[in-house]
Amino acid sequence: MKGNQDPNAAETGGLAPRRLAWRVLEAVAAGAYADNALERELAKSNLAPLDRGLATELAYGAIRQRLLLDAWIDAHGRLKANRQPPRLRWLLHVGLYQLLFSSRVPASAAVNTSVELAKEAGFARLAPVVNGLLRAVARARGPQESQGAAAVPGILPHADAAPALTGWQGLALPEAEADSLALRHSLPPWLATQLLQWCRPEEAEAFGRSSNTPPALDLRINRRRTSRAEVLAAFGAAGLTARALDDQAWGLCLSEASGDLRGLPGFAEGHWCVQDRTAQAIAPLLAPQPGQRVLDACAAPGGKSTHLAELMDDRGEIWAVDRSESRLKKVVANAERLGMASIQGLAADATELLELRPQWRGSFDRILVDAPCSGLGTLARHADARWRIQPDTIAQLAELQQRLLERLATLLRPDGRLVYATCTVHPQENREVVAGFLANHPSWRLVQDQQWWPAPQAGDGFYAAVLEPGTDTTAGGKGSGPA
Repeated sequence: MKGNQDPNAAETGGLAPRRLAWRVLEAVAAGAYADNALERELAKSNLAPLDRGLATELAYGAIRQRLLLDAWIDAHGRLKANRQPPRLRWLLHVGLYQLLFSSRVPASAAVNTSVELAKEAGFARLAPVVNGLLRAVARARGPQESQGAAAVPGILPHADAAPALTGWQGLALPEAEADSLALRHSLPPWLATQLLQWCRPEEAEAFGRSSNTPPALDLRINRRRTSRAEVLAAFGAAGLTARALDDQAWGLCLSEASGDLRGLPGFAEGHWCVQDRTAQAIAPLLAPQPGQRVLDACAAPGGKSTHLAELMDDRGEIWAVDRSESRLKKVVANAERLGMASIQGLAADATELLELRPQWRGSFDRILVDAPCSGLGTLARHADARWRIQPDTIAQLAELQQRLLERLATLLRPDGRLVYATCTVHPQENREVVAGFLANHPSWRLVQDQQWWPAPQAGDGFYAAVLEPGTDTTAGGKGSGPA
């Protein structure tokens, strides 16, 4: 997006995309979700494609980098960031993000457009403050050719460390390792502290870089309707660049995709759906067979439900359950587009399925528990998620996840298989939940589990555990009663 932005256009005008990004930051600060706020603002605008891309980059980027941008305000402003008038604070974030992370936008354009927006919004008397602070930051940054992870004491450079991800250069870094990690990668301090408890420093660095790198657009090919080679050929004929994923036989990565994906070749024909490459590894762990009865207990948005149907050649019975009826409608619509007739939707609380459908006890061959979680493996995909999750949220989610496992286990056949999955890296939501379940059900066994860590251009962070029951599946083992 920013690589295609015309810097001269930004120099001579370009207020509209920056104004839109500013409004998105204000909406998120007031409690809106970033993707919803951006979608609403884009729907009201008539921006050209390049400007839509710029607005998206500025909005999502500034939201991700909130902690770091505040640190620059603290260092060069007369008032600390949290004492700035809120609207001015978010305008400064839009300008600072351009200075620190957008190599294609000249510093003069970042400063001048921010000053003009301040005047336009009735902040004329504060326009000199905007001008002075942004210019001070530009001077403090100096030449940027030497940016890189090697500038961090004790951290070795990485091949995928990009200059655009070192927006901290020019700031005095905290001495404490966790505080430095949090500032450099704009992570909540509690998360940075815990990351260093879970993994080595270089792994924490990779997590931080990944959390601020716009994710790749991965697709899963519908094997019942086409082949990966045919989809690659169709994209190539349309002038789109795509490549096959090495670790997913039916996956590919689409480069430089923008706008409405529904207009891309093969969408209407159900030749593919959007699904992250790591998410594509989850459904096969169930090893579903044609003719089996399968439950996807927390199904929306439905990528794994349709994947299960593909693996079963659409022969069998798949129940896609989700609490949200509106989200469940999207599952059903996606299944119809892909031509999957074996999927049936049910709007219900998965923890109450045994009460709602007592005949389901011990009746499923396979159960997928893609549990609600903190989403810490997908921070790059959800710009504002890091600021919404708090440590006490993790404990509450872990209780829900444990309850889901306990209740849904009663629906599995004695010779069945259950996969517990999350898109987080927090041990309390992953291995600790599985360990607690196994402690309550000693006859069950852990067949395998895996923690995928997010990495730049390498997929989201996921956890999955494959579990198989013993004799207590339908009778109710210790702790398997109502929570």
